[in-house]
Amino acid sequence: MAQVHLRGVKKTYDNKVDVIHGIDMEIADGEFIVIVGPSGCGKSTLLRLIAGLEVVTAGRVLIGEADVTDVRPQDRDLAMVFQNYALYPHMTVAGNLGFGLRLRHIAKAERERRVSEVATKLGLEELLDRKPSELSGGQRQRVAMGRAMVREPKAFLMDEPLSNLDAKLRVTMRAELARLHERLGVTTIYVTHDQVEAMTLGQRVAVLRDGVLQQVDTPQRLFREPANLFVAAFIGSPSMNLVEADVAEGRLRFAGHELPLPEGTRLEAHRVIVGVRPTDFRESADADPSLPRLRVRASLVEDLGAESHVMFSLDAPRVVAEALKGVEDMDEEEGLLADDNRARFTARIDGQHVVTPGMEIELAVDPARLHFFDPASGAVLGRAARAPAAA
Repeated sequence: MAQVHLRGVKKTYDNKVDVIHGIDMEIADGEFIVIVGPSGCGKSTLLRLIAGLEVVTAGRVLIGEADVTDVRPQDRDLAMVFQNYALYPHMTVAGNLGFGLRLRHIAKAERERRVSEVATKLGLEELLDRKPSELSGGQRQRVAMGRAMVREPKAFLMDEPLSNLDAKLRVTMRAELARLHERLGVTTIYVTHDQVEAMTLGQRVAVLRDGVLQQVDTPQRLFREPANLFVAAFIGSPSMNLVEADVAEGRLRFAGHELPLPEGTRLEAHRVIVGVRPTDFRESADADPSLPRLRVRASLVEDLGAESHVMFSLDAPRVVAEALKGVEDMDEEEGLLADDNRARFTARIDGQHVVTPGMEIELAVDPARLHFFDPASGAVLGRAARAPAAA
């Protein structure tokens, strides 16, 4: 195992397109870190720079104390797991697992020991004589994982390894990956565009946007203390609700509603973007009577049994900001309701409350849970912004 250090890593292609903009990041020995961001933000390129499959334009990549910036991929002692599994169709499972060891001229007895050990850990003992075409998607993914494991590398690099699986199998494989890391303790750098996957797997999560590192932190800190508007909007499902509000005399005013500023909050701006997580709403009957209320009309209700997602519109324009560009699925979500120009909110409430479309409901919100951002820059207001990267 080993630490991985990125020091000012940049990648510029021949057509002068900058893909990675000077990334600094420290990945601890044995840590499971997830790199997440929208499609095209440079996640896979960054992983390939670490692996040596792409040439670093500037900066350094260190594994442990060794500078491997100019070291060939095969000499970095890293194992990569790809999205498409990359199994050899003419080889059995045992052949696929042991192929890399054969290339490294590992003795046959040692190869067989490692293959047997990994097959047992991954539940592949009964499949060793099968070809990839005879395996399910989940079984193929386990073989791809096993092929990386038999090498006993310093670190695993995983490039969206679950994206080809169906939704139910992805959940199962996420749990298996988490258990596997807990058992092996090998440094793992995992790339995904799925922020739910990132939040459930990562001990820390690195949020990338247009090749620039936005924030590196634990999932809870990303969720509760986003560094900027982009991180706030990208992290969380359903995503954070946003609306522009006027600030005057210690109160927020938007779309005919009024809320007090949290105690101790000082906002210099007269106009801010207010963010509130769907999970921070409470149905009025369940909330502290002292909390302020919003009375709204449900436009759409997703009844999930234990909880309900209640969607409603506000008489204010939806937030459009430069800092939000790149947040995936926003355009698709806009099509859910007929009034595309109005700010749309989602409240996640206890499923015991029966709410139907068109019904008026009263929601409580704790002002201390609100987030504030500058409309022009997307910077956090009202509290100190966290640094983009944490050691």
